[in-house]
Amino acid sequence: MKEKKSLTIVGDLNLEGLAIIKNKKEFRKKTDELYEEGKELGIWVEGDELEKINPLKHTFMGGCYIRELFMPKNQLVITKIHKQDNPFFIMKGHFSILTEDGVSHIKAPYHGLTKVGTRRIMYVHKDTVFITVHSMKKTTVKKAEEQIFAEDFNDPIITEEDLNILRNKK
Repeated sequence: MKEKKSLTIVGDLNLEGLAIIKNKKEFRKKTDELYEEGKELGIWVEGDELEKINPLKHTFMGGCYIRELFMPKNQLVITKIHKQDNPFFIMKGHFSILTEDGVSHIKAPYHGLTKVGTRRIMYVHKDTVFITVHSMKKTTVKKAEEQIFAEDFNDPIITEEDLNILRNKK
């Protein structure tokens, strides 16, 4: 009897990656819609108001940019879109997080990795201290944020990540 084989790679294209990309694109579309709707309803705060609610401490040292963010309990948050892989550390607190991979419940102490293209929806159950570390040569907050956050999911770095999944490189 012949063994039945499934074809998952055609040339340089990973067919299983197509399902991943489809799910990513759907999640990204929904988070964009949620973000826009929340802006219209005044749910999301930005700029100086955001700094008051979520104080952010910036440190540059040894080729790293370190962001320490305080998030008070009972807050719903939608994060910026990341265009750089980086580690994160939860020093204090508890929150639920929704990503394209599903829902997770995170309690301090905890550490994890943020991947290119990540945008999170979070509900903060207890006051939380969230630290991220980014490798870079930039030494101003504005330049550092331009390097680590995308304006939208059409950023060339984000779309390159999608192509790498299709090419089976990640």
